Amino acid sequence: MSRETVVLGAGMVGVSIAWHLARRGRSVLLVDRRPPGQETSYGNGGLIQREAVRPYPFPRELGKLLSALPNRRVDIRYQVSGMLTYAGPLFGYWRYSAPRHYERIVDQYASLIALSTQEHEPMIEASGAAELIGKEGWLEVHRRGGELERRALEAEDAARRFGVRHELLDARGLAQLEPYLGGDLAGAIHWTNAWSVADPGGLVGAYARSFEQQGGEIRQASVQRVSQNGRGWRIATDQGSLDAQEVVLALGPWAGSWLKDLGYRLPTFVKRGYHMHYGATEGKRLRHWIADANIGYILAPMRPGIRLTTGAELARLEAPPSHGQLDAAERKAREIYPALGSRLEASPWKGARPCLPDMKPIIGPAPRHKGLWLAFGHGHQGFTMGPVTGRLMAEMMEGEETAVDMTPFRADRF
Repeated sequence: MSRETVVLGAGMVGVSIAWHLARRGRSVLLVDRRPPGQETSYGNGGLIQREAVRPYPFPRELGKLLSALPNRRVDIRYQVSGMLTYAGPLFGYWRYSAPRHYERIVDQYASLIALSTQEHEPMIEASGAAELIGKEGWLEVHRRGGELERRALEAEDAARRFGVRHELLDARGLAQLEPYLGGDLAGAIHWTNAWSVADPGGLVGAYARSFEQQGGEIRQASVQRVSQNGRGWRIATDQGSLDAQEVVLALGPWAGSWLKDLGYRLPTFVKRGYHMHYGATEGKRLRHWIADANIGYILAPMRPGIRLTTGAELARLEAPPSHGQLDAAERKAREIYPALGSRLEASPWKGARPCLPDMKPIIGPAPRHKGLWLAFGHGHQGFTMGPVTGRLMAEMMEGEETAVDMTPFRADRF
């Protein structure tokens, strides 16, 4: 059966692209080996981060680099095999994180982040998912006053340049918002125009059902091969072959390996991450999402329990898990939140963030293949930027004027 468009990948990015294309009247088939929202999108911290106008740079301070060498930090860990596998992309990441490159990248990256909540809004409404969304913002807590002051200056800059809203809290103000936090905390940045999501996988699933209501179709199948045929594209799966005029590849951390078969050698790498759900002492549940900025983890009071998410692990995509990072994060979390209860699952969840050296996603046409479109490499913010990516991709595919300049996100920049 011939399809006008097939979207490969049913995470937040792929579902959002399919939703926008179906809204414009296209015949769209969404394909993934798992149900929508059950891979990378399931495991994140559950924030739509309107404030995240600055992507995470590679640390360039000698002290921070040296502190990572013992491999005991919570915010960043590594496996030697991963460092060797991704040596080229990681060197590019370090180079693009230099101030002369990074400040230009911030402006480009922020053009997507600035539309994040705006573009989630109509999808939330259409899918009837408002009950999953909290609009109380989240708290970036700091243990050291000097670091809090530095971040407050960055917050003021983000407010002037990008419309980010925040409130600066001292220790007393933080205690009023979160009375069950303890430890020696200097205060917090309260990011007030970011949104929280009580069930990230559930939100993607709701968007996918809205896509189906617009006439879209979802097929659970493992993709085996993507190739051109005389009329467009053929996708071989374990459930049979599919033909399409156009294909959108939104396969997250797996995108780079799939594109090698088509002759593209893009500098992709992954940052892996872990999470676990916990109970809480009765009556002492957190009111906000909490990020321990000096340590590098998030506590998120979600439906399944309080989700503790780690920072980044530089490791090969399919390397065996290493749970020491999560164990260390749990110990640190109990220092500031003694009410954190016992683990609710037998083993931690593991996932991977799809990354590119210049910290920006690829969104747009493949350079050498007509009818092939690419959308991946969103790093830490695929969940936040999925809907705006969907809008922009649909605008490009339909020949419409795009909401932002898409030149910085072209695949041929590499």
